[in-house]
This record gives sequence, structure tokens and C-alpha cells, in this order.
Amino acid sequence: MGDVLHIKGRILAGPDDVHDELWVVGGRISYRRPAAEAVTVEGWALPGLVDAHCHVGLDAHGAVDRATAEKQALNDRDAGALLLRDAGSPSDTRWTDERDDLPRIIRAGRHIARTRRYIRNYAHEIEPGDLTAYVRREARRGDGWVKLVGDWIDREQGDLAPCWPKGALAEAISAAHQEGARVTAHCFAEDSLADLVTAGIDCIEHATGLTDETVPLFAEHGVAIVPTLVNIATFPRLAAGGEAKFPRWAEHLRRLHARRYETVRNAHDAGIAVYAGTDAGGSLPHGMVAAEVGELVTAGLPVEAALSAATWGARKWLGRPGLTEGAPADLVVYGSDPRADVRVLAAPRRVVLRGAVVA
Repeated sequence: MGDVLHIKGRILAGPDDVHDELWVVGGRISYRRPAAEAVTVEGWALPGLVDAHCHVGLDAHGAVDRATAEKQALNDRDAGALLLRDAGSPSDTRWTDERDDLPRIIRAGRHIARTRRYIRNYAHEIEPGDLTAYVRREARRGDGWVKLVGDWIDREQGDLAPCWPKGALAEAISAAHQEGARVTAHCFAEDSLADLVTAGIDCIEHATGLTDETVPLFAEHGVAIVPTLVNIATFPRLAAGGEAKFPRWAEHLRRLHARRYETVRNAHDAGIAVYAGTDAGGSLPHGMVAAEVGELVTAGLPVEAALSAATWGARKWLGRPGLTEGAPADLVVYGSDPRADVRVLAAPRRVVLRGAVVA
């Protein structure tokens, strides 16, 4: 559990929960001064950051070996991301749970996609009649989440298109809820969103296709979004690479990219919960959560809302504690106030995981 630590300066435990100091005793947080000698660390402290959409154990070609997955998790940890929601991976990363030096992972099991409608080697590729059975299977394998691929390019149409009929979605999402799991879905385009929301979905990843018609629907049903803006920034490159074969798809991606900030800002303004996720582990490197928070601010979220999306708000959403009395001591200390400039998040002074200084 390491030394007794005294974190001194400003402890940002929540938007209205700020302290001058805390202690780390036996790997847990205490706001009561202990009798033991303590090592003092000064600065501005936040709960360990959350990357609410990443893929430990995955790269652009599929599952990776254990050494590569370990490096991915360490990159996240050293960037201050101490809680990861793994939004789909073909790898079994349960071994990380035994490692006190690695972030905690909340798993969604393996992606569930329509046949030939997703990235090769990533997902279970099935037809609608099997959707409920696969959702139940992944709900039991995961940590309270299931990940669907809601839309993908349809080669016959040459553009993004929904993957599942509404009836199959409603049955499968109901089954996940019966298993105690929430359901999220990858969605770039507009057309799948209304069906997913009315079928009972809990969250949408990317959500670039939100419109004036679907934003109120999300707000009414309490559906969260994880915009992954650092990933959406790659859309122009993807469009250029596929334009010769799928010009409609390429132009669609460019339109979604052009209004990405407006889309996220409108969602937040309507009261939709927005959380920070990077989509690391496919084509993007791990350790980019600070950049994603910066993108949320660029999109127009107030700084406090962008910080919450990667700290206390995200932890509450995922059912994990923040800087509360007796909680595991997962925190990050910075040299200046991230509320004044979120770019500070890219340069942690100390990373404390389960009470030990690890970076």
C-alpha cells in the first residue's frame, strides 16, 4: 500500500466539494489526520481520470498479446486514467484485475455486429435472430455493459446504415437489462438512433448523428453519449482513403465531422449526459484522455462539465467512488488548477493508484 501520503493544496472531489488536504492511509482516502508520519505531495488533486471508451487488448488488426495489452494499460495509467470502460474487445483482460499497478477495467465483453458489417477480427458477427442470445452471453462475460455495433457501412448502399431491426433491438436490450447489464452502441450516422433509444439503449458511443429531432429523444430517455472527439478527428483521413470506392460514405463522414462540436454542444445544452472517451486501442494510442477533455471544452462544454465528464461525474455513472472517505486512493495531482486550464491534465505531477505513487 506504500507510504502514508498527505495530499495538500486543493482537493477537487466534486464541483461543490473542495478540500485543502487529505491523507492516504492503508491504500484508502481519509480526511482525518493520522498519527503516522506522512510524505507530503502538494498540488491540485482530482479523482483518477476515467476513459469511458477505450479498448485494452485490441489494435487495428484485432486481439493483441499480453505484453501489448499491459503497455496500453500502463500508458493510460501514466496519463492519469485509472478507471477504464473497455467498450468492446476480443481479448480476455481479466488478468489485469490481479495487478495493483494497472487501472481498473470495466468490460463490455466483445463487440456484437452484423455479418460483414464491422472491422475484421473485432466482433461476433451475427444475424438479428441470434442477437438476444449473444447479448445475454456478453452480459454475463462483461462487467455490467454490452456493446453493439449500431451502424456501419452497407456496401450495397455505399453509405452508413443501421445494422439491426427495431424488434430485435428491443428484445436484446431487454435481455441485457434482465442480466443486470447496460447496453451501449457504436453509432456514427443518424438513422439508427431513434430505434435504439426507443428500444431502451442506455448509451451511444460517438453519437455524431444526433439531430434536432433525436437530441430531445435522448434527453427524455436519459441516454448518455461518449463522443470520442479525438477519434472523430480522423474522419477526414478515413473519408479520403475510402472516397474512390464509397463516395457517399466519404461525404457523409465529412458532414458529420464538420458539425461534431455543434452536435456535442447541443447535446450538453439539452441536458444529455456527456462522458469522456478516446476510442484508444483501435487506430489510436492509449493515454489521450487529457486531449479528449480539451476537445469537450473546444466543443463548448463549460470547463467544470468537461472535468466532470472524466472524473467525478463519470465515476458516479460507472458506479465507482471518487475522493470519498474510505474509498480506494486513486487520484492524480497536478501542478496548477485544471479548472483554470484543462491542458494541465496532460502533465500529471503524481499519479496515485490504490495508495501507491506509480507515476
